[in-house]
Amino acid sequence: MTTSFLNRHKLIERHVTLLAALALVAVAIGGIVEIAPLFWIQSTVTRVEGVRPHSPLELAGRDIYVREGCYGCHSQMIRPFRDEVERYGHYSLAAESMYDHPFQWGSKRTGPDLARVGGRYSDEWHVQHLRAPQSVVPESIMPPYGFLAERELDGERVGAHLTALSRVGVPYSAEQIAQAAADFDAQATGEGDTAALLKRYPKAQARDYDGDPGRVTEMDALIAYLQSLGTQVDFRAAQAQEQRR
Repeated sequence: MTTSFLNRHKLIERHVTLLAALALVAVAIGGIVEIAPLFWIQSTVTRVEGVRPHSPLELAGRDIYVREGCYGCHSQMIRPFRDEVERYGHYSLAAESMYDHPFQWGSKRTGPDLARVGGRYSDEWHVQHLRAPQSVVPESIMPPYGFLAERELDGERVGAHLTALSRVGVPYSAEQIAQAAADFDAQATGEGDTAALLKRYPKAQARDYDGDPGRVTEMDALIAYLQSLGTQVDFRAAQAQEQRR
């Protein structure tokens, strides 16, 4: 029986057309098994309480983060391994990135993962780290980004960005889009209608970030984004929710 099976296997290997046809069938079956169930489920992402779209200032900071290629050295994906969880915190949930276009997952880490960096360091630490990384982390090979503090930023056109994202599924409301510029200024300065900002974007932090209250800079926006990472979800509640399921 074993000899018969081997002879049949050799027959398949020696006929390129037959091998290609059978490989195509195997791939098709595997594809159907993986893809077909997606048509019968509402979502592949389990929603988690607390996750919201980025505020206008955070969104501007995220754009700077992507523009400067920070994702090339810093991932935002803590994998469910003991060493990663002990170092960085609760493993990443798919819902945390459901509004990111593109998401910042990955495993390339020249520098540490940033998924839980929000609130770990002061604004002053971030300013110094971006100006002169080696002054706070001597072994760092990160280049300086002090120029971000010299580039002024305004939120006049950020509403158009929210509109574009709403068209690809990010649930920005008409009110959030209309108030985008005001929310941008309120979060960057800590002045204005911060109560309305917090109502639209729970847990948003409103203050001057770069130590220069006289103007809003790219440094403000980037630090606001970094300080928001990992702060939206109550992971104890999320873990309890997963266990109930």
